[in-house]
Amino acid sequence: MAGVTVGERTRLSLILMRRGLRRASGRVNNLPLMPWRLIPRKTDRLLMAPQDLRTADGTRASEIYAGRFAFAGKVVICDGRSPFELNPPSEEWAVELASFGWLRHLRAADSAITRANARALVDEWISLQGRWHPLAWRSDVLSRRVIAWISQSPLILQDVEASFYRRFMRSLTKQVRFLRLNASEARDGAPRLQVTIALTYATLCMASQERHIRAVTKRLAEELNEQILPDGGHISRNPGTIIELLLDLLPLKQAFASRNLPPPPELLNAIDRMMPMLRFFRHDDGNFALFNGMGPTAPDVIATILAYDDVRGEPVSNAPHSGYQRLKVDNLLVLMDTGAPPPVRVSQEAHAGCLALEFCAGGQRIVTNCGVPAINKESWRQVARATPAHSTVSFNNASSCRFREEGAFRELIGVPIIDGPSRVSVQRSEHGDSLVLRATHDGYSRFGIIHQRAVMLTAGGNKLEGEDVFMPTHGEMLPLGALDEFAVRFHLHPAVKASRRSDGHGAILVLPNKDVWSFDSHEDRVEIEESVYLGGSEGPRRTVQLVIYGHARQVPRVHWTFSHTPRQPAPRKSADAAKRRKDEPELPL
Repeated sequence: MAGVTVGERTRLSLILMRRGLRRASGRVNNLPLMPWRLIPRKTDRLLMAPQDLRTADGTRASEIYAGRFAFAGKVVICDGRSPFELNPPSEEWAVELASFGWLRHLRAADSAITRANARALVDEWISLQGRWHPLAWRSDVLSRRVIAWISQSPLILQDVEASFYRRFMRSLTKQVRFLRLNASEARDGAPRLQVTIALTYATLCMASQERHIRAVTKRLAEELNEQILPDGGHISRNPGTIIELLLDLLPLKQAFASRNLPPPPELLNAIDRMMPMLRFFRHDDGNFALFNGMGPTAPDVIATILAYDDVRGEPVSNAPHSGYQRLKVDNLLVLMDTGAPPPVRVSQEAHAGCLALEFCAGGQRIVTNCGVPAINKESWRQVARATPAHSTVSFNNASSCRFREEGAFRELIGVPIIDGPSRVSVQRSEHGDSLVLRATHDGYSRFGIIHQRAVMLTAGGNKLEGEDVFMPTHGEMLPLGALDEFAVRFHLHPAVKASRRSDGHGAILVLPNKDVWSFDSHEDRVEIEESVYLGGSEGPRRTVQLVIYGHARQVPRVHWTFSHTPRQPAPRKSADAAKRRKDEPELPL
């Protein structure tokens, strides 16, 4: 662990040891001597099926019936074989297959054929992977499958024979028992909360699990208290995690009511806090800001969740616990990352994007971050997590955080952030009709540099002004020979067309609605370079970024401005010109 301090080494060693003990306990439970713990004493029965809020597409049912399984950007054609006995083209594809979330598409088609197809596929899984499979019985996959089987049980069990009902319930009971025995093996953060949610689903919906209600409710309350921050964000700082959790927590709340049980206050409070954060991260075009692992937005899913929001008020402007700020003046919107990295144990998806911003004008996104793709995440993950993939300042082409990728870290806890900004200060103020945000972070203190960014939105909806200031950690000036090469980056949305001004000190930006904006770098030269936009549903797209290069010792302050150029009214035709046009003969067609 070269380059890691004693404190960091101790903290990481404890995390690795705890994770190793969890995995060892899970392996003990999987030994051939232990299967008696999983055998159901009697056939269970389902009491109800909570609603699945995820969007379903009935047209995909015909593809699945034809043996064509398209998941995670890969397509497998079975040719009469079971998809569970084929070699998967990628781990992402295998996870989606074994999670059974695609059952909702079969239910949306709602026909005798799709019901029979769903039963056949479930039966194949029980035969081929129902005893054990290293991926299918992984806690994150297992928890999603338990929720899917319970939620889609009306599809699977309608008009079935008693023998299949018993076979299905025995397998489900075995999976729930295994999940309960191995719950501690799940990774910290959202995966562990997902396991707890799945166990709560099972406890409320399965007759034989009622005795676990008190224990699982207590555990759910503890996980929610630990993971959902006071402002409604998640401890991982990933906006997308809020969406995924609400899709399961909202039906869970209704499940408690259906069983005439009071939902735990922690569940109700968590939902009430998370709902406003959905609006906080939304741009005016409905898409989420691309911070800390957020990928493409599903507008229909967001609309479904927001339909459960009883307040429907304006989003908050300050999320201090999650580490984000929102500035809105007229039709201009700025979202900015002003937080330190999350705790090491939940930082596997976190990005090094401190003080990165996204900018939207009149529902048109102008400045974004690169984001992460919906598929092939592993190919892009570390590139997308680096500081240069964000609309902020990087020094010496390095990130403001340090990642630990090698050895036991990747195998046991992924690629966590082990070091990054420890002091992030934020100040908001109003000057007349303008909003000013000033934030500072010390993520580049290893180079002796403190980065401060100030942004101001002016009234009238036509200007965003910003300034990046580079201050020494000690003294009044950076020392000679300091590693101080900076790059101020603004990644543009792929729908924005950019052209460099002839003087090299700015660019002209044309938006999809034909609005024209100017980027002015004032005394510094700006470059237009290639970039990639990963946050779209259609996959990675080429785009460009505006970049200002320099050395902090020579240029300790960079001033930049985005300003709207009003459209010029079309010139009015004179009366004589109109008369001449009227008198001209029409062209023959």
